[in-house]
Amino acid sequence: MKIYLVLTATSSLLSKTIKLYTGANYNHASIALSSDLNDLTSFGRKDINNPFIGGFVKEDISHAFFLDAQCSIYTCEVSPKEYAHLKRELDYYHQQQDFFRYNFLGLLALAVNVNYKRDHAFFCSEFIATLLEECQIYQFDKSPNLVTPQDLQASIIFKPIYTGTIKNYLVKTHIPLYDYV
Repeated sequence: MKIYLVLTATSSLLSKTIKLYTGANYNHASIALSSDLNDLTSFGRKDINNPFIGGFVKEDISHAFFLDAQCSIYTCEVSPKEYAHLKRELDYYHQQQDFFRYNFLGLLALAVNVNYKRDHAFFCSEFIATLLEECQIYQFDKSPNLVTPQDLQASIIFKPIYTGTIKNYLVKTHIPLYDYV
């Protein structure tokens, strides 16, 4: 069984600001259980027009904000037990999404390499690192709240399968765009 890591860089002001600070090509991380990315989830903006309203989100890849985003997609082989555990965790977060918040303070702490953990709050890569550890898929050599999208990308479990726009990925993999637009 496979899971998918999607790293993105949108054209938003926040994305450009983060890129300016980090120098990294990608500044947002999401996770999916299927190659069509229909179940792509993360911690990010709940309102596409307001980056300061955030929390657990099912990414809407049908929105031009994501369709035109540059991305790198990675896959990871997992056991059926790990996959089932990850699915249960994602279902839990989805059911309890109003209980969770975006970890803006943690993101600021990460920028200065300070280990700052908030209860019931995550930023994108912290969330994915936490999931990978809780599901015993991968253990990072640092706290999940210090894991960046680049750390996820560099982990030995993820293998690159695509780089380009999400829209072109859907076309390349023969996933009908009408499902998304």
